[in-house]
Order: sequence, then structure tokens, then C-alpha cells
Amino acid sequence: MTHRKLSVLMIGLLVTSLVTGSVTADPPRPGTEDNGLTENESATLWSRDADSYISQAEYRQQYGENRSAVHQVANGTDVTFKRPPATAATWTRNDFEDLDAGGADTSVHPPHADLEDGVFIEDAHATVFAVQPSTRGHLESGENPLYIAPNGTMRGFVDYRVRVPNGSTSGNTTIEWSLTEHEIEEVRLKKDGETIATQDGSHTPALNYQIEDDWSANLTLVAEISVRLKKMTRVGDSDQTDITYRTASHTVSDALNVEIYDLSATRYDAEYPNGDAGVAMFQSRPWQGYTLTESENTRVRGVWRFYTARNTNWDTLVRSNRTNSATVESDAIPVYVHAYPSRIGPRAEPVRDGPEIIDTWGTDRSSPVGTIGENINIDIVNQSYTTTYGVAVRAESIDRDTLQVAGIVRSVNASIVAPDAGSERQLRRSDLAVAVLQQNESQATLRIELRDNQTGAPIVLSDPNRRYPISGNTRDGYITVGDQRVETNASGVAIVTIDEPGIYTARYHPGSWLGHNPAYVGETATARWHPLGTIDGWFAFIFEVGWQLIPFVVMFYAGKQLLRMLGPEEIFQRNP
Repeated sequence: MTHRKLSVLMIGLLVTSLVTGSVTADPPRPGTEDNGLTENESATLWSRDADSYISQAEYRQQYGENRSAVHQVANGTDVTFKRPPATAATWTRNDFEDLDAGGADTSVHPPHADLEDGVFIEDAHATVFAVQPSTRGHLESGENPLYIAPNGTMRGFVDYRVRVPNGSTSGNTTIEWSLTEHEIEEVRLKKDGETIATQDGSHTPALNYQIEDDWSANLTLVAEISVRLKKMTRVGDSDQTDITYRTASHTVSDALNVEIYDLSATRYDAEYPNGDAGVAMFQSRPWQGYTLTESENTRVRGVWRFYTARNTNWDTLVRSNRTNSATVESDAIPVYVHAYPSRIGPRAEPVRDGPEIIDTWGTDRSSPVGTIGENINIDIVNQSYTTTYGVAVRAESIDRDTLQVAGIVRSVNASIVAPDAGSERQLRRSDLAVAVLQQNESQATLRIELRDNQTGAPIVLSDPNRRYPISGNTRDGYITVGDQRVETNASGVAIVTIDEPGIYTARYHPGSWLGHNPAYVGETATARWHPLGTIDGWFAFIFEVGWQLIPFVVMFYAGKQLLRMLGPEEIFQRNP
């Protein structure tokens, strides 16, 4: 593994005073550190870097080598993913090994660490480095929880420095202090105050955990630090020395609020009259999508897309000793997966001949663009959106035994609650009829009737008591005729008035099968209307034509009378 070279910038140096250092840290150039990733994979990690694009020629001149196509694209923008990538966890796991403590007289810590002092222990801290698999969800302004897998690993960094008292002489008594031993005795991981994992003392603990049946939790990294000092007391010139030992311990911790991402999705099934299959999945948390076949080539996904970005709190480290401190570039940078609502919206694959998304539903939320931070160039929604907690599709074939629901946290798939036996919705055909009920020369009234093809019962669309079985919202179908939208009454009838001649198509939009039982597929019917289709229309037409011809008849009659009075010869003589 290649180690990044530490760069130290000291601003002033005064003995016995604190020195503040500052560095400007950038993520490592792709290809310079593998950390288990290829150049292409590492190029996609750094969404929070400044996208200052340089050409291939400039890059080659500056670094003496060519870069890959993916590296070139990532230099000018940020790369997003359809599914949570494994690259963030791979990088973090390997880069974590580069994190080194400072020794007995030096404490190394990130700038945001909560430092504590004890009797002989100073600048002590225990700081969470990363919890993975995990995904930071950007739901809306003020809400961006960290979702973690039920089974994962918390990595942390623990360090401190030992304060050995200065020796002293008082009269003929001399006191000297020395350090005999120091250690991190134990590291623990607690969930809501209860220890769920322990590890022998380490500056870089990696604690594996397993959490069941929890929605959210407070995870706390706890470390026990102990030191032992020897105190030598000598009186006068005597060779006799009094030796005593002093011990001290200190507990440091760091807490993190998380959401335990343990999915359970509810499935709803349907069958269409032509043999197509319908399926809907619902889960009350953000989730990525689901596959419809064993090959996983046919899939549907919701509104969520993903990017990876470093935790900038770890860009630099502070090295402090008894007399000064310095800020250095960090050798270890944690990278997280982030989920955000994309302007692309829900999608089905394959695009052309794949499943059809029938319905989506969820919670209306404001745009989370304010939670993204600087230097993030992604297609995030910039206005309110609906979370896709539920997605219903129609497809030619669905292998319900191999359905998989994938979450927004890598490697977390939902357990699927199958519907009760016999609960599959059988969609029915509908009968739609439209006829001209009344007409005159200026308008016509159409009568539309909608009935169940199987039972002949009227299909009522204007029923305010019908409720959506999952979300509880009203979900009624409707009929369109031209630019008008109507609903049938209790008799399955709707009346529409039209005033333009032509062929009119009535189209039944049944709405989602999730909101109707029985459920129906769409249907169309046509009717033609023209004023000439009635006797009154013909009379009106003849009257209108006659009225328009009056000026021409008058002119013709006047010309004929003039010709009779003057005669053709006189007319030609006056107009040679």
C-alpha cells in the first residue's frame, strides 16, 4: 500500500506555547494509491473535490502519464450510480491501515475530535472513523440520517499523550518522575448504553457488530486508557531512594446517531386479462429497487441515486505534544456512500421492452439540496418530490419466487412479506359504450356508460369512500372525452356536452389496481357527431347557406335587369 507523504505547515514556533498549523488537503490523485481499487474505481470516489478540469495534454505534461477515460470524466464532474457501490467501503477499509498513533509524548487526532485531559493523560480522544456498510441519506433539508447495515464494522481512532511531571528539588529532597507503562486497556462499542462488542486495546480498533430488531440507535465508541508512572524520591546525598508508583486511567468516547437499516417489504400481486403480471412493493424507508427475474436483467428502481464522497473532517490531523502542535495531511480518509433523490426519477430496465411502471407513491418532501454541501455536482431534485416507498409495475412475466428488493445500503436486501394465498388481484375487462343522447345544430350530448365485462354491474368512479389500501389516499379512475374529464355516477353513467363536430373517443383510465377491488384494465369507445345528422341541422344548414347567397342573388338579378333594359348592343357601344 502506498502511503501519502505527510506535509506539515508550521505557523510560528514558540516553546511552551501552542502552535496552530494549517494545510490545504486534496484527495489523492487516482491511480497513485490502489487501496484495493483500480484507477477507474478510485476516480469515482471524490465527489467533494473541486472539479477543476484539465485536458489530457495538460495532465500528461504535469504528471508524465496518461489517465483513463473515467478518470478524465471524473476530473470535470461527479460520477453517480444506480446502486450503492462497494468502492467506498473498500477504500475506507484499506486506507484505515495507514492511520498511525503518535507515541507516548504525542497525541494525533482529527481537528473535530473531543479532547479530554486526566491526571497524567492529556489530549486523549476516541473518535469514530467510519461505520460500514452504510449510506448517508439526503431526504430533505435538516434530515440526512446515516443508515447502517444490521451487521457491520465500526472503525475508530484512539490516541493520547502522557504528561510526565517535571522533576523537582526542594531543600535536600529531589523528586524524579518516569513513565513505566501506558496502554489502551480495552475498546468497547455500545448501543444505547449496552455493550455489544469489545476488543483488546488498540489505537485503531475495528469492532464488528450485529444489531437486530432496532429502528434507530446511539452507537458509542469507548476506550479505557491507563498509565503507570514511577516516582523516585531521594533525600540529601543518601543512596537510599524511595520509589513509589502512581497509576491513572481515563475513559474517552465518541457517539454517533444512526438508523438501523433492516428492510422488510410488503408484496402485492395482480394478473391482467391478457396474461401480464403485476407486482407492487412497499417499504416505509428509502430503498433502491427490485428485480423481477432470476437473471436480474429486468428490474425497476425508485427515485434514489448514489454518489461517494470523503468525510472532510479527516482531511487533516493535528499532532500535539507538550510544547506545540502541528497540522498535517491525513494518511487515512474515510469515504461514504450518499443517497439522494434524482431528477431522473423512477426507471424500469430494459428501457424499451422492460416492465412498465404503473404507479409510485410515498411521502412528499422538500428538496434536500441544502444538505449536499459544496463541490457536489449531481442531478439532485431542486424542488419538492415524492419518495418512492411504493412502486407497482406491469410486465409480461415475473418470477415471484426470485424477487429481490435492494436497499440503499450496500448488501442489504429486504425480507419480503408475501401476500396471503388467494389474494392476487385478478384484473377484469370493462365495457365502455358512448352514444349521442341529444343533438341540435349547435351542440350534442353524449351518454357514456361503463360496466363490468364479467358481471355487467356498473363501474362507479365518483365514489369518495374508496380508499387506497396502502397509502390511504383516494384513488379513483376517470374517463376522458376530448379535453374533458368525467366520472361515472352510481349507475355507471356520465353525461358530456360537446359543441364541435367530429369523432370523439371516450377513454377509460382505471387507475392503479392497488386502489380498486375489483380492478379493471382500460377501454375505449367512439361516437361521431355532426349538425347535418339531424333534420333541424339540415334546415339550419340550408338557411345559413341561403343567407350567405343573398348578396350574390341580388347582384345577379340586378345585372340581369340592367342587361334587359339597355340591351347588349348599347352596352358594348358605351364600353368600346
